[in-house]
Amino acid sequence: MENQATNVVVATRTAFSQATALIVQYGFSILGAIILLVGGWLLSGLISRWAYRGISRIHGIDETLARFFENVLHYGLLVLVFVTVLGQFGVQTTSIVAALGAAGLAIGLALQGTLQNIAAGIMLLVLRPLRVGEYIETASVKGYVKEIGLFATQLKTPDGLYLLAPNSTLWNTPIINHSREPDRRQELSIAVANDEDTAKVKKTLLDIIRSDKRVRNSPAPRVFTDDLTADKTTLKMEYWAETRKWSETRRDLIEQLKQGLLENGISIK
Repeated sequence: MENQATNVVVATRTAFSQATALIVQYGFSILGAIILLVGGWLLSGLISRWAYRGISRIHGIDETLARFFENVLHYGLLVLVFVTVLGQFGVQTTSIVAALGAAGLAIGLALQGTLQNIAAGIMLLVLRPLRVGEYIETASVKGYVKEIGLFATQLKTPDGLYLLAPNSTLWNTPIINHSREPDRRQELSIAVANDEDTAKVKKTLLDIIRSDKRVRNSPAPRVFTDDLTADKTTLKMEYWAETRKWSETRRDLIEQLKQGLLENGISIK
């Protein structure tokens, strides 16, 4: 009995010593993991904010793109911290990294269309073929750009409708930007009777066009014969105007040209 009691005491002391050693060992590991997590979280936030401020100073970088890079860097650093913490407990991080890679590949395949839109959004924000406030036109979309996001672009149609276009539809097609260039050419045509004095008609048209201050002097406006039939002569007018006033200039000049020809007794066919 005495030997059994002694064995129990020895076993208890051994178990207690081992438990104490494990507590001390894993206690320091847990404490180190907590410190690493907190420090990694704070450091990743600090680094990502520094990166955001640096990227924002680059000329031509959009706010949305700068925020995207900030978030990618922030969460990428957090994943690195998490894997490092697991390594503190003896976990084989190589298998974890492989699993994360496989999961990322699976998610990428599942969200292929979404990732395509993100890639297109990044290219739109970097190369900037369109900007907020500009009027654009593609084979399937046209309107004023309201917001360029990472997934889709918001537009407002000329008749006031809301339009949401996936970025991939804008990136994979030619874009006509009606607002990018400061000046834009306009063409107007008018037909007069063949018995009219063509030289007089041309001079009248040019005088009316040049009298509008919105019309650019360079390139100079011009009027030329564009077509001739048995009963009429078609004259074409070309002039350049400021892009933002292009539509109103066209509307006003049509009225002015009609009134000017009538006042000069010139018959319009």
